[in-house]
Amino acid sequence: MSEPVAVPMLKRKCPICGKPSVEATKPFCSKRCADVDLSRWLKGVYAIPAAENDETDQDDPFNAERDL
Repeated sequence: MSEPVAVPMLKRKCPICGKPSVEATKPFCSKRCADVDLSRWLKGVYAIPAAENDETDQDDPFNAERDL
């Protein structure tokens, strides 16, 4: 049986500026880009949009009135 061949890891690009990432600040290329990303998280720039539901949740057992 042959020995497994080591496949080199592909260098990922920094999600902020596109430069190659550095091991010390992975996945970013520098502390500055890591701080920019943290700032965006803290300011709420990264957010998942939610659709507003105008109807009341009648199927939700926690919102339904209980017949006691």
